[in-house]
Amino acid sequence: MLDIRNLTKVYAGGKHAVDDLSLQVQPGEIYGFIGHNGAGKTTTLRAVAGILSFEEGSITVAGQDIVRQPVSAKRAMAFLPDNPDLYEFMSGIAFLNFIADIYGIPADERETLIAYYADAFELTGALGSPIASYSHGMKQKLALISAFIRKPRLLILDEPFVGLDPKASFLMKGFLNELCRSGGAVFFSTHVLDVAEKLCHKIAIIKDGRLVEAGRTTDIVGKSSLESVFLELEAEGGHEDAPSFEEVE
Repeated sequence: MLDIRNLTKVYAGGKHAVDDLSLQVQPGEIYGFIGHNGAGKTTTLRAVAGILSFEEGSITVAGQDIVRQPVSAKRAMAFLPDNPDLYEFMSGIAFLNFIADIYGIPADERETLIAYYADAFELTGALGSPIASYSHGMKQKLALISAFIRKPRLLILDEPFVGLDPKASFLMKGFLNELCRSGGAVFFSTHVLDVAEKLCHKIAIIKDGRLVEAGRTTDIVGKSSLESVFLELEAEGGHEDAPSFEEVE
């Protein structure tokens, strides 16, 4: 579903934000992507989403090259950044219909999907209100609904649990598993290690732009915990604090 090969992204000054990174996400998998701030997580996700260029390597989504076939690749995915920018002058329902129009979702199908997810996230009563009046958590829920109604083959999420209340987090985990059972896949970054350990089939750990560990969660964790493995890998060779290149567009 996602094939990243030898991805390299270099920012001004020659700093490698991502350095020769390769990994694959198969249909039916929830794949966690973890690392410290500035490790290269967001840079990688933005490159996969086709909104950030890169110097070397290739990325294919559902067999479509993100550089040579950007429209077909993007139609197969949905990407949500850690702080989604929404059109705040729109009402919630207008925004969802706008997204549905872009992706060509038929009227009857979108109505059913919007009702289903809005009811689950307890957002139905607010859909007629301007997005500008929403709290951060409500905006996060609206963004998630806009992603789920597309029925993406690949769902890419950057820190998706930030700002969600416990009930919404629980619901989202169920929807992610539901997507995977239907043949889709999920690739997401997170700092919430216990969630990654319990939810993800596979995990990749990135440090200073390079992949340092990847594989099945059970194999990586073993008899320890993901937190212990992560902290051990972070400690190897020491770590110098570096500026976060994830915020650079």
